[in-house]
Amino acid sequence: MSTPAPQSPPRAAVAAAAAPATAAGPKPMPATRRSTGRRAPAGPPLTRRQKIGNWIVGAILSLGGITMIAPLVWMFSTSLKTREAVFALPPEWIPSPAQWENYLRVWDAGPLLSGIMNSAVVAVSVTVVGGAASAVAAYAFAKMRLPFKGVIFLSLLAAIMIPFPTLMIPQFQMFAFAGLVDTLWPLILPAIFGNIIMVFFLRQYLDSVPDAIIEAAKIDGAGHFQIFWRLIFPIIRPAIAAQFILWFMAVWNDYLAPIIYLNSPEVQTLQLVIARFNATYASQTDYPLIMAASCIALVPVLTVFVIFQRQIIESIALTGSKG
Repeated sequence: MSTPAPQSPPRAAVAAAAAPATAAGPKPMPATRRSTGRRAPAGPPLTRRQKIGNWIVGAILSLGGITMIAPLVWMFSTSLKTREAVFALPPEWIPSPAQWENYLRVWDAGPLLSGIMNSAVVAVSVTVVGGAASAVAAYAFAKMRLPFKGVIFLSLLAAIMIPFPTLMIPQFQMFAFAGLVDTLWPLILPAIFGNIIMVFFLRQYLDSVPDAIIEAAKIDGAGHFQIFWRLIFPIIRPAIAAQFILWFMAVWNDYLAPIIYLNSPEVQTLQLVIARFNATYASQTDYPLIMAASCIALVPVLTVFVIFQRQIIESIALTGSKG
């Protein structure tokens, strides 16, 4: 009995085996060495011109940063000097010894504590209540169906173009007729209804939110308050934090409105108290006392910035990712 002859492989298999690697598909990756833990280069190496350009830009930015921070450093340094050391030549950036008692004298030199409390009442009430009103108004202008919504919004934007000096006299007469002059109410009432710039910023921020989310919430039976609190507010919280800091700083450092409405020392804000320090102690060359009061005035703004800096970074990151 004869054994069967071995079958030859199919022609397609022979052709595929004989074909070059480029025709069969991509070449297999060559064997690589084990990872050494080093990161691969991010891109091609910089040219000499690019390195010089980076050095120039870095030098310019460093010079600008030093220029901006130098007055603050000098203010803090002056607050720790004696009266004679302020005018020393060459100037002393690091006083020796440091006069920390200047920060104790400043509390007895004027109504600094009452000024801080008055400024805190105005700044917190305006930014919290006014910020909530601005956020709700931005949601209404961005997502609610209202008659003449565009006309009203353009009218609010046109109001920004009116300078405050043209409104000072009518506004003062209005508060004088109501008997509110020499109180904190003229500083609070005009702002608790919202900030037009903040409304504009948040409205532009909300334009990127899909309307389908709000429509779905309405179908589920949610009202506008629930939609704003549960859906809109978590989205715009970083933007609100950024605007909150800018507005808080503007209200805290405001000098024009308090000097118009406030006369009695017990209702004056911190900026007016520091101005009185300048008028009283500058003639006595007691600049360390003035600079100590100015350093104390910076603490609340820095505290607010440190608290909300995470939200500010998120706001910048989200704004950049939308572009």
